[in-house]
Amino acid sequence: MAEPTLQEYVRQAEAIAREAGAILRARFGQPHDIRYKGILDMVTEADRESETLIAERIRHAFPDHDLVGEEGSRGQAEGAHWRWYIDPLDGTTNFAHGLPNFAVSLGLEDGEGPAVGVVYDPMRDELFAAARGGGATLNGRAIRVSQTPALIGSLLSTGFSYELERRAWQAATWFDLMQRVQSIRQMGAAALHLCYVAAGRLDGYWEYDISAWDVSAGAVIVTEAGGVVTRLAGDPFRSDGRQILASNGRIHEQFQAVVARHALEPEAPFVAKT
Repeated sequence: MAEPTLQEYVRQAEAIAREAGAILRARFGQPHDIRYKGILDMVTEADRESETLIAERIRHAFPDHDLVGEEGSRGQAEGAHWRWYIDPLDGTTNFAHGLPNFAVSLGLEDGEGPAVGVVYDPMRDELFAAARGGGATLNGRAIRVSQTPALIGSLLSTGFSYELERRAWQAATWFDLMQRVQSIRQMGAAALHLCYVAAGRLDGYWEYDISAWDVSAGAVIVTEAGGVVTRLAGDPFRSDGRQILASNGRIHEQFQAVVARHALEPEAPFVAKT
């Protein structure tokens, strides 16, 4: 059997994301079974149900692929060429509080990094998708990053760590940037932040202490929409690198120069989560 093309992977991921999104939409606004993975990091029955469905669909369709899901799903394929990063509900805190800003995120990677990304917002019925070398789309129509030429005219976004001791350090970056940009948003769903950069709704996004399932799909969507994705200091992006800086490209150098001043935390070195 011939290897599917990247666009074929996109189409299958889109179908899976829509199916998982229907679960989230049906459960939104209902009482939730909320559990905590940390002081602030919550998980609901909807996260688990969505991930179970996604993992089952991927294992059935691609038994030779590896997978890593936020809620613990793991692949069984040894030495797999392909790996899926699954976030069944990106924006769980929003979802649990009744704030309709969340998404399903499916990223597929090979040895070169992110290759396919699909992010579905079930409340707005917005499906963002991209394949390496094939451009990025929103509901099937091509999207491009903004043309904002300078940091001072930019609208940025970010997120904050679930580790309370890290927030003051992260807030220093926010404060520094707030004196140099039009405004900053914190909307609580990393995958959507990235898709909004890709669609030109935002000009840039940065975050520390972020997981591969949060950013794998969005990174390829931004890149294919004409944007730039790196680590905070400007070195090459890796989904498992725990940090991301994405922009329309035009502001990237200015943006990165400010963020890099706060990219280290000397008093409390970060230990990556497993």
